[in-house]
Amino acid sequence: MADTVQTWSPQLPGVALRPSARQNLRLFLQRRSTIAVLMCLPLILIIACLVIYPAFYSIYLSMLNKTQTRFIGLGNFRFLLSRDVFLMVVEQTAIFALTAVFFKALIGLITAHLINNLPASGQRKWRGMMLVPWVIPLALSSLGWWWLFDPIHSAFNYILQSFGYDEVPWLSSPYWARFSVILVNVWYGAPFFLIMYLAALKSVPDQLYEAAAIDGANAWQKFVHITLPMMRNIISITVLFSLIVTFANFDIVQIMTAGGPRNMTHVFATYAFMLGIRSGDLPLGAATSLFMFPILAIAAIFILRGVRRRGREIG
Repeated sequence: MADTVQTWSPQLPGVALRPSARQNLRLFLQRRSTIAVLMCLPLILIIACLVIYPAFYSIYLSMLNKTQTRFIGLGNFRFLLSRDVFLMVVEQTAIFALTAVFFKALIGLITAHLINNLPASGQRKWRGMMLVPWVIPLALSSLGWWWLFDPIHSAFNYILQSFGYDEVPWLSSPYWARFSVILVNVWYGAPFFLIMYLAALKSVPDQLYEAAAIDGANAWQKFVHITLPMMRNIISITVLFSLIVTFANFDIVQIMTAGGPRNMTHVFATYAFMLGIRSGDLPLGAATSLFMFPILAIAAIFILRGVRRRGREIG
């Protein structure tokens, strides 16, 4: 009888395999990687619906004619590169983004060091006050700055006239308008650099500064040889993130100047909005917006390569 059971049990796959399949499924669901994927699945679906699909659709849209009835390949891109206005937009976007990111990083680094050297009780108060520009909705703060720069009721011009100076055409002169939008972007974005750099400064071990002080290093030498090397990866990642956001900036320029005067303050986002929405040429607007991708991709490759190399050196 025992021989019979041993002979026939392998021939009952339903009875033999069900416990094993349940056990494998339980083990699969208990894996950390599986749990992580399942928990991230809603976010992945949201990104796929709101980011990936529109990105591929914009690529498809940029290869159609204005009426979206005929495929023209790279015709829209060739047309944009042949226009002097678009080349000026590329130049202005580069100036706007690089200048704003540089001053945001510089101001954030200086203010982070100043706050880090304050007593612990004072740091909380100053951190809260310095974060106010970043917390205020950008559209609302841009409207406030527009009122300060407004040619007719400008608060800045009122102050200048009170001291006997001439009025400044903040938003009607191309160069003053460019200065104004960069200033507002720096005012809005510097607190982000402040909070990131302050967190990086908190992670630097105090023993390094103590050892440097014993060796006779001054404050500048500590900053160059200890603080900067320890913060380099945070600085690189923060600059990359801010560069992406600044290149795609829309609110400040659209609210304050709408690209004027004489198209001298247009960036990629506002120019794409003007072509695609106001002029009704969605394919050309999509092609304009896609010009940001190769520029930011090249910047990301160089910055992340440096971060990865320094990570290997530390490891």
